[in-house]
Amino acid sequence: MPETQPTALVLTALPLEYTAVRAYVEQRQERVHPDGTRVEEGQLPGTDWRVAISELGVGAERTAALTTQLINWLRPQAVFFVGVAGSLKDDIGIGDVVVGTQVYEIHGGKQTPEDFLVRPKALPGSHALEQAARSAVRDMPDVRAHFMPIATGDIVLADAASEIAQFIRRHYNDAGAIEMEGSGAAQAAHLNGQLDALVIRGISDRANAEKSKADASGTQERAAAQAASVTVAVLRKHRPRGSSTDTEEGPQRRGDERRGDDGASYGGDHIDFRGGTFYGPVVGKRVDGR
Repeated sequence: MPETQPTALVLTALPLEYTAVRAYVEQRQERVHPDGTRVEEGQLPGTDWRVAISELGVGAERTAALTTQLINWLRPQAVFFVGVAGSLKDDIGIGDVVVGTQVYEIHGGKQTPEDFLVRPKALPGSHALEQAARSAVRDMPDVRAHFMPIATGDIVLADAASEIAQFIRRHYNDAGAIEMEGSGAAQAAHLNGQLDALVIRGISDRANAEKSKADASGTQERAAAQAASVTVAVLRKHRPRGSSTDTEEGPQRRGDERRGDDGASYGGDHIDFRGGTFYGPVVGKRVDGR
């Protein structure tokens, strides 16, 4: 285990989302930022990750400010926003998980006398984390995952026929889910060193008039648990930079490694030859003299 463990920052808006993530983190200790923001830090068993979890409350602007504060304080390698969302597609059901390939901030634009002119703001999810998610969910038969854009807006959408619902379908028609914080976390991660960041949302309702009934039936807890399980699976796949398990199979390979027809591997600053590792300049000769 490295002396200074790499940190993954996992953010939530609601208590039930926080509880779902917290269940996976062991040896937790609470820390308090000088400005009062609290995190619990602990170990994700079986990994080199130290996970810091924080419940930030609702809203993209609040999330952006507090995420920036926590990034500057904790210096994480990866940032996740995890929780529940409403579905925007008929084929994305309650209990499914949407992994954000992009995050849209839906309120940007210009109002003119003729119409509202949309000025789209979008940030992609981390390619490395998305790839880890795609790999992880293949081994999770109880999770139905969708890799799609996620829309962020400071609204609770509970009417599929509303003007805002029609606006989203017209201008952000490839979005699979709607929520309230993802763009804030993604923007903070992008502006603070372009950190790996990913929004993972479990579907708790269909963003229609049945939302309250769905929430009352326990769908939020189920959706939060699904999102948390995918997040943990991603962290088990995505190895921290500089850790003792930097690759998923075998020892770390440095640089652009190539394997020759003699069984040796060449690349970076070492040669791995028949089980031996030699660092620095090396002169090698094959047994047959070639």
